[in-house]
Amino acid sequence: MFARLFRGQRELLNSHRGYDPGALELARTCARRMKAPLHFATVTRLLVELNRSPQHPAQASIATKSLSATERELLLAKHYFPYRNRVQAEIEKAVAGGRRVIHLSFHTFTPQLDGVVRRADVGLLYDPRRASEATFCAQFKQLLALRRPELTIRKNYPYLGKTDGFTTALRKKWADAVYLGIELEINQRWPLGDRRAWLRLQRDVAEATAESFARFSAGS
Repeated sequence: MFARLFRGQRELLNSHRGYDPGALELARTCARRMKAPLHFATVTRLLVELNRSPQHPAQASIATKSLSATERELLLAKHYFPYRNRVQAEIEKAVAGGRRVIHLSFHTFTPQLDGVVRRADVGLLYDPRRASEATFCAQFKQLLALRRPELTIRKNYPYLGKTDGFTTALRKKWADAVYLGIELEINQRWPLGDRRAWLRLQRDVAEATAESFARFSAGS
C-alpha cells in the first residue's frame, strides 16, 4: 500500500539514503563463520528506520512526510516492532540461559556526506562507558589491523555509538555484564568497488570477529 510513495524514486531508493549497500552480505558472511543467529530486514529506511527510536526525526523521511499518524503507526506495527521483538527475544533467551550476549549490528556508510570525506574504512560504534564493549572493540581493532594494516579503523566513527539506536535501547535493558551492543560500520567504497577486494575484506572481518569472540569469551 506504500508503493505509491516511491514511484519515480528509484535513484533515491538505490542511494545510501535508501539502504546500506553490502551490510546484509557482510552480516551473512560473519554469521556463517560464527554459526550465529542472524536477524535482518529488507525494508528501506525511507519507509521505516529500524535502527532509530519511534520518535526519532529519521522516521519521517522525504518519502513518508505526508503520511498520517495512523499510517505511521501501521508502518511501525508491520515492520519496526516485529523486527525489534525478534532480536530482543533472541537476547532474552540467551541471557535467561546464563549466556553473555555480544550483539553485532552491521551497517555501511557513504564515503562522502554533505561534502565531507569520511576518512575511515571500518568504524566500531560502542558506548565507551561500558568497559566490556570498549575491550571487545579494542581487541577487534587490533586483530583486524594485524590482518590488514593498510586499513583505517576508527572507534566511534563516523557516528557515536551511544546516540539513538537499537543497541542503545537494548543497553537500557541489560547491564554490561550480560550484553554488549557493537555496531560495525564499513565504508561503502568497499562493497561498491572491486568485487574481489570486497570479498577479501568480508573474510578478514569475519575472521577478526571470530577471533575476537573467542578471546573475549576466554577472558571474561
